[in-house]
Amino acid sequence: MDTTENADIADQGGNTPPRPANRSSSESTEPAASPRRPYRAPRTAAFFDLDKTIIAKSSALAFSRPFYQGGLINRRAVLKSAYAQFVFLLGGADHDQMEKLRAYLSAMTKGWNVQQVREIVAETLHDLIDPIIYDEAASLIEEHHAAGRDVVIVSSSGAEVVEPIGALLGADHVVATRLKIEDGRYTGEIEYYAYAENKAVSIRELAESEGYDLPNCYAYSDSSTDLPMLEAVGHPFAVNPDRALRKEAVAREWPVLVFSRPVELHRRLPEFHTPSRSVVATVAVGTALLTAGLLWYAARRRRPEC
Repeated sequence: MDTTENADIADQGGNTPPRPANRSSSESTEPAASPRRPYRAPRTAAFFDLDKTIIAKSSALAFSRPFYQGGLINRRAVLKSAYAQFVFLLGGADHDQMEKLRAYLSAMTKGWNVQQVREIVAETLHDLIDPIIYDEAASLIEEHHAAGRDVVIVSSSGAEVVEPIGALLGADHVVATRLKIEDGRYTGEIEYYAYAENKAVSIRELAESEGYDLPNCYAYSDSSTDLPMLEAVGHPFAVNPDRALRKEAVAREWPVLVFSRPVELHRRLPEFHTPSRSVVATVAVGTALLTAGLLWYAARRRRPEC
């Protein structure tokens, strides 16, 4: 049976070094020693996967409808994206599915105007992403920040999507897939793919540049493809894990968390204000989200407990 174990995110700082014994000035004629550098606890961070860990659906597919409305994709691509979204929600995405999704998305974006994509994401971000952020994930982010840790989102989705979501959530850093750009348009090639072992490599590089002490850092993911990322830190957590990750988590005695309460971010933060919305777009997107949510919860209720 699924059990939720609260993350123990107390500060991991070291002990304060002992003070030197007091001496009078007459006890020694030796030159004064150089002043000690003040003790500083090592920096730490919490690394979060995005899809099904922070938000309740695939960020890479969430913007298919506004991309259609902006003329970037056709109706067939919208339907294909919707189908892929349902597959992702109901069954998770293994390595082969992720590779197919990567190839599909990179080919689909070939020739897109980069600025247009960024504008569409900025205009629809709150409509699409704000309502599907897990309340439990938002609380964890707040707790890690309160404990003095940086929050880093590590996602295989494109930077044009992940970076605005990171800003929305107050993340300190974002690691995301980067598409190759020439003359202001996507070439259809991938410059950097933030996936599997690549995530762990990026985490280690960021730890080196930011001074993070990885044994005292935290990581959260739902997918077995993120095992390298989880293994890179001292405090790994499986969130809504797929079958393979659940098996690993049980074998390694990693905590398993269940996030199940999507909540609109502005309802958690009264000072957070969303921009004006298009009524037509809101109704269309809201209907799609409601349908996906009902199917997802129904599938989870029918899934046998472990």
